[in-house]
Amino acid sequence: QVQLVESGGGLVQPGGSLRLSCAASGSIFSINAMGWYRQAPGKQRELVAAFTSGGSTNYADSVKGRFTISRDNAKNTVYLQMNSLKPEDTAVYFCNADMTPAPWPRVRRNYWGQGTQVTVSS
Repeated sequence: QVQLVESGGGLVQPGGSLRLSCAASGSIFSINAMGWYRQAPGKQRELVAAFTSGGSTNYADSVKGRFTISRDNAKNTVYLQMNSLKPEDTAVYFCNADMTPAPWPRVRRNYWGQGTQVTVSS
C-alpha cells in the first residue's frame, strides 16, 4: 500500500530552523509531483512548497527565501528545510504527492500524509 510518512516537526523558537522529511513508501510506479502544505488553526490548507510534474519548484510568497524544498529521488523522499521560522509558520504540515502505484490498474491519484506539527514559539 502506497503511503506518505512525514517526520521532523516539533517546537522551535522564532528564528530557529527545522527540517521536515516525507518518504513515499510501498510499490510505486511513478511520482509525478510532491510537496508540502500546511494548515493553521482556523485557516485553510495552503501550499508551502512543491515540485511540479515538470520538475520545477513552487513556493508560497510567505516562505520564499526562508524555506527550501529538496528531494532524493532514489529514496522517494522530499525535504523541507525551514529557516528563520516565525510564529506565523505554526501549523500542521502535510506532505502531498501525485503518484501512480505499481500494481495494476495503476490508477494515478493524490495522496496525503498524516501531518506533522510545527510550533514556533518562545
